[in-house]
Amino acid sequence: MSKNPSFTNLGDLVRRDLDLTRTALIDLGGEKAPREFSHGDLDAAAAGVARALSKRGFARGSRIAILSANRFEYLAAYYGIMRAGLVAVPVNFKFPRKVIHYILGDCDAKLVFCDAGRRADCPVGLPVVEFGSACPPSGPTGHLPHEGEGEAISFESFLDRGPFETVVPKPDDPAMFLYTSGSSGTPKGVILSHHSHIWVAQTRLGTQDLSRHRYLIAAPLYHMNALALSKLAAVGHSTIVLLPQFSAREYIEAIERYRCTMLTAVPPMIAMMLREADLVAKTDLSSVEIVRMGSAPVSQALMSAIKRTFPKAQVVNAYGTTEAGPVVFGPHPDGLQQPEMSVGFKHKLVELRLADGDDRAATQGVLEMKCPAVMSGYHNRPDLKPPFAADGFYITGDVFRRDENGFHYFVGRSDDMFVSGGENIYPADVERMLERHPGIAQAAVVPVDDDIKGTKPVAFVIPKPGQQPAEGEIKQFALANAPAYQHPRSVWLVDDLPLASTNKLDRAALKAQAAERLASAAFKS
Repeated sequence: MSKNPSFTNLGDLVRRDLDLTRTALIDLGGEKAPREFSHGDLDAAAAGVARALSKRGFARGSRIAILSANRFEYLAAYYGIMRAGLVAVPVNFKFPRKVIHYILGDCDAKLVFCDAGRRADCPVGLPVVEFGSACPPSGPTGHLPHEGEGEAISFESFLDRGPFETVVPKPDDPAMFLYTSGSSGTPKGVILSHHSHIWVAQTRLGTQDLSRHRYLIAAPLYHMNALALSKLAAVGHSTIVLLPQFSAREYIEAIERYRCTMLTAVPPMIAMMLREADLVAKTDLSSVEIVRMGSAPVSQALMSAIKRTFPKAQVVNAYGTTEAGPVVFGPHPDGLQQPEMSVGFKHKLVELRLADGDDRAATQGVLEMKCPAVMSGYHNRPDLKPPFAADGFYITGDVFRRDENGFHYFVGRSDDMFVSGGENIYPADVERMLERHPGIAQAAVVPVDDDIKGTKPVAFVIPKPGQQPAEGEIKQFALANAPAYQHPRSVWLVDDLPLASTNKLDRAALKAQAAERLASAAFKS
């Protein structure tokens, strides 16, 4: 492979200096799966999107939304929008319709690309280009409906195939808006520049030859986890095996069928996969060389289970944020082995510090960072205090501790923390402790109101197959392995845990469930 290439537009990451006939994407979504596309196919489709958008006269910097499950056309539209000098806005289609409409209005979207399943969630009056054959083609001119017409044209009809000279953006021009989940309020549009995520892709590639790899992606492309890996695959001239959405059994089957070498997911996805023990046992998973997890905490129990399932694979406990990207931690400069539960040593191109109040040299505190990937700000949110320190460090809101060798460990979200009887409790801390119990596969801890303590912890627990630990046994385990104030006052065994639209644990839903269970128990007594 040639040296790390240079780019100016984030939509232009396809490597034209390499073999464009190599497979770029095996699409397991769409209407006729599987579909296989080369790097040349992706490049041509992105150019066709850019030409079509440019001919329709959208002003430079206009926002164009994408509302769809994962598929080839999603990435073609994403790259094409940016090539045309416009701003791509991937939208979380699992949001309620009113939230989707809010996002499309907040970013002032001029057009939305969508699939058939999401067509009904597009506001009336917003021009729509629909992926797939379900949408009847438009006339021979590929007419795009004007605002107020309320109709859609097909993606193929919209495309204007041919060469396109990519727009060269200014250094800080926005390339995309990524809206955060909004679990704690109104979703925020994170503004990310071309420069910021070109730096991410090039830094992750470095001098590696990644061309032989096949990355299995089932996390949604509206989320940083999947989107950043897709761009790494483009600059690395690798192959993506793309599932439309996560399904544990389909995920397992795809590993064997397509000989995937790298898995990337949030930890709950891997946990759900490993619970399909019958299918895992009879499936050849030997092709997997790397399992990379990020976006949520990893427990010791899950880490051990992954290593048993993929004994030859490197297991990477990673960390990143929407606001500052996935390049945060890396290997130790002295070659020290990374502890299993650590996310690594400070990356050599990133400035990091831990802040405990005014102490910004703490060994435990909120992570603050500075690097080229940090966002430009939040779109249209003057009501929010920018999450930056006076000297420009981005304040992540995530609490870490650092050991004597400089390795960092995730403790919990500062906004997940709650106070019980004057003691600070981080749910992730308690969950990792509970998951050391031999009968527990996964745990989730949330606060509930308490007249004396203010709040107190309760736990939802998924038992390991064949295990049924009693509530009292779990409480005694917690009392023996952690401070007494951390032990869950109620424990409920469950078959699964609710996930938010980013496949992270839905703590808001669990809080509501806990309140209902306690109210029901009080009523019965």
